Amino acid sequence: MIQFNNFTLENGLKVFVHEDNATPMCVFNLMYNVGAKDENPEKTGFAHLFEHLMFGGSVNIPNYDIAAQNAGATNNAFTSNDLTNYYLTLPAFNLETAFWLESDRMLSLDFSPDSLEVQRKVVIEEFKQRYLNQPYGDIWLHLRPLAYTTHPYRWATIGKEISHIENATLEDVKDFFFQFYRPNNAILVVAGNTTTEQVKNLSQKWFGDIPNGKPYHRNLPKEPIQTAQRRLKVEANVPLDALFMVFHSENKYEKTFTATDLLSDILGRSKSSRLHQILVKEKQLFNSISASISGSTEEGLFIIQGKLNPDITYEEGEKAIWEVINDIKTNKIPENELQKVKNKSETSEVMSEIELLNRAILIAGYALNDKENEINQRIELLQNVSTQDILESAQRILTENNNSVLYYGKK
Repeated sequence: MIQFNNFTLENGLKVFVHEDNATPMCVFNLMYNVGAKDENPEKTGFAHLFEHLMFGGSVNIPNYDIAAQNAGATNNAFTSNDLTNYYLTLPAFNLETAFWLESDRMLSLDFSPDSLEVQRKVVIEEFKQRYLNQPYGDIWLHLRPLAYTTHPYRWATIGKEISHIENATLEDVKDFFFQFYRPNNAILVVAGNTTTEQVKNLSQKWFGDIPNGKPYHRNLPKEPIQTAQRRLKVEANVPLDALFMVFHSENKYEKTFTATDLLSDILGRSKSSRLHQILVKEKQLFNSISASISGSTEEGLFIIQGKLNPDITYEEGEKAIWEVINDIKTNKIPENELQKVKNKSETSEVMSEIELLNRAILIAGYALNDKENEINQRIELLQNVSTQDILESAQRILTENNNSVLYYGKK
């Protein structure tokens, strides 16, 4: 069980403390309630750009990494469509250094033309290397706008296109920062060898005077219900033809989400899954195949992806996948098959709580969505899923009208 205390500063910063005196370390995790979905459709990639800009130095700390390293800290960050997260792991006796570092860049990030140009080049190079010049790298640049027509999940965190970052001005960047990177739009989690009283004092000392921003009330366009199958074919320099099938599914906090998550495990989590056993091992149509879910905080995607063996057509591969899908939509799975994936998922959940950093990120993610009181219900939700729940999720989600198909093959 993950236990925590929490309080809120007058400027709106929500602070959570997870005490663990079995470790000499502390984790300082600052999560901002901003992701790629919050961007202007004509100025995408800004949340990811800020992941880099925040390491470009603040007014009082020109080199964040050196200051962190001098305190024995390791640090990193990540951005998704839903959030942006920054974290440090450091010796508990140097915890105040983390407060100093993060409060200074929240208060006074260095908005210099030089910093923007340096990070702009880094992001553009990342866009080219990871998305444009890597085999299968641009898959989601095609899949997202195929699956989503209206919701801002239709672009990836890197952005719609390079030009949006190329054309970003210093004023654009400042406006984005002061809208989202405010204490009242953030969740701070401090975990490890500390006390709630110490964190209260340090939070007030370093963050208490930072002015809040205008409250951000998210009002994103809702994705219309898909009523017909969509298709797209793309050619690229890749070694094997690939087939992607995505279906709209619920967000990660809905009651049916756990059943859908387990459904994806049954279909394609491992080599013992149905898709692998039937389509890779028995029929030898695919070189590899898997199923997963995006786990988004708004309506997400159920994803099936596989690489076809040579001389196997897209149509043969897709037909075989639908046969596996139709079986799981027609017949309840055996109890022992469900119990097997439950055991694996439960083990994953338990193992995820071993690392102090994972616990901190987990608390922050739940708190960001006002779900912190549900954080310790994950195992119970798993155990309560029935074979009927799996059948209903399959019948509700895995339909042709709810499906988008991408054929991605070699030229």
